[in-house]
Amino acid sequence: MTWLIVTVSVYVAASLVANIMSIRAVSILGWAVDAGTLTYPITFTVRDMVHKVGGRAAARVVILTTALLNVVMALALWAAASLPADAEVGPQREFGDVLISTWSIVAASVIAQLVAEFADTEIYQRFVDRFGHRRQFGRVMASNAVSVPLDSVVFCVIAFGGILPGSLDFGASVIVQIVLANIVIKGISSVATAPLIYIVPDFGDDVVRSD
Repeated sequence: MTWLIVTVSVYVAASLVANIMSIRAVSILGWAVDAGTLTYPITFTVRDMVHKVGGRAAARVVILTTALLNVVMALALWAAASLPADAEVGPQREFGDVLISTWSIVAASVIAQLVAEFADTEIYQRFVDRFGHRRQFGRVMASNAVSVPLDSVVFCVIAFGGILPGSLDFGASVIVQIVLANIVIKGISSVATAPLIYIVPDFGDDVVRSD
């Protein structure tokens, strides 16, 4: 139970923080990257850890709950930016100017997260059904090999392609850069964080053990 609480907490926190950070595009080694890429990649491996500890059903619940929490966060920020500012403090327009655009990021993130993470869940489970407790590094790599590029493409196109009303429009060339950079950075992060899967025990009801 302790490991499930820890992994779920890290997953939710990383997702929420990444969505706020994604508002800003940064340059890393000359590549345009949304800043959320610095923290979001950890969610792929942590989702696998949740799956290992709690099973497929728990992973699905966490994915859906996190998506809902991202929507709640966007609504909360919108409410805070829309309420009248305290006259003694000042207009504080910067808060709304920056964070009010989070809704389009959250919309893109929620859609990408649901598509990619559910795909990740199914691939991970099939790997576990085939190999059981063995080849844990492989199960993370197999699931992330699909979810990472899938998430990157869906998120970047929706978030930065000007598809949603009032959303950001970075232009096709920048979006391509962001997609490629996301895949590379998330891929590196997946390899670097994959060994974390060995930290948590197998407690999931639908985890097949085969020693």
